[in-house]
Amino acid sequence: MNGNWWAILAILVVLIAYTIFRTIRQSRYLKVLDEEEFRKGYRKAQLIDVREPQEFKNGHILGARNIPATQLKQRLVEIRPDKPVYLYCQGGTRSAKAADLLHKKGYKHIYQLKGGFKKWTGKVK
Repeated sequence: MNGNWWAILAILVVLIAYTIFRTIRQSRYLKVLDEEEFRKGYRKAQLIDVREPQEFKNGHILGARNIPATQLKQRLVEIRPDKPVYLYCQGGTRSAKAADLLHKKGYKHIYQLKGGFKKWTGKVK
């Protein structure tokens, strides 16, 4: 193996280690729920769709509020820290990033829909 291969291998190892570390850390404050579990709790919580407005307009879970991940930091005052927060996006990436921000801001009860809106089979608007 020449030096380039070792560099690529080292980068891959670092990326894999970072991903594992982030997943473990995030699992301490973010509960990922399947659709059935998500359905049981979201009506008593703050249901936030973190997709962009056009995605929300094209269909969303009934009762959800649209606070795009790109605007979340500026709109935190709209989310109560004393109530559970149920998040979803299209596939899970943006809602995980939104959960990171909420956690850093002191929110305690954060839940995410496993697989995101694309896996949702319940009622939509």
